[in-house]
Amino acid sequence: MTSLASFDITKKWPAQHPERLQLYSLPTPNGVKVSILLEELGLPYEVHRVSFDTKDQFSPEFLSISPNNKIPAILDPNGPDGKPLALFESGAILVYLASKTGQFIPADTAGRYETLQWLMFQMGGIGPMFGQLGFFHKFAGKEYEDKRPRDRYVAESKRLLAVLDQRLEGRDWVMGDEYTIADIAILPWVRNLVGFYEAGELVEFSKFKNVARVLEAFVARPAVARGLTIPPAP
Repeated sequence: MTSLASFDITKKWPAQHPERLQLYSLPTPNGVKVSILLEELGLPYEVHRVSFDTKDQFSPEFLSISPNNKIPAILDPNGPDGKPLALFESGAILVYLASKTGQFIPADTAGRYETLQWLMFQMGGIGPMFGQLGFFHKFAGKEYEDKRPRDRYVAESKRLLAVLDQRLEGRDWVMGDEYTIADIAILPWVRNLVGFYEAGELVEFSKFKNVARVLEAFVARPAVARGLTIPPAP
């Protein structure tokens, strides 16, 4: 293990346990993907809160490992070849951690790529669409008299939920019997849509019985319950 002192981010968030993986995050749908996976894996890690209130995400230290100024990001002191590795983008972090540990991603090549396609389904569809719907439904979008932007995201969110609902028909999880990073990526966003964004009625969530069933199973997992609150509020 190499010292983390050469990474500028540790100047703003000093590592009390530099031998552990360092997580820089907030409990948003993207942030909790990584905290949930870390809790599921049981890996030792140290968490640092990136406060949007004080614009930590725009600090030079945070940008030094997350140039797109988005959480989460990690710094793994025990990366490939024993060298530290910094990563941003929640999807990339999920793939890295699952591959490193050999958990929550199928070992066979076909299963691995099938899982990755559903991870990309979240990254390219569910996340952006649910996020825009949240903006136009709960936040500043309410000021727009023209509801066509909101309705566009409502329609697309319902379409994506229908795709997911069909996939989950007769399955315990996205990949069947096996719980994977695809579930860890998708389900926090579904939870946020019907919870924090309060858009369940708007998207007619009650119609998507399979999604609701799997979401309930997801939040009942102890590691998920822990991960959803990491990092804790100050």
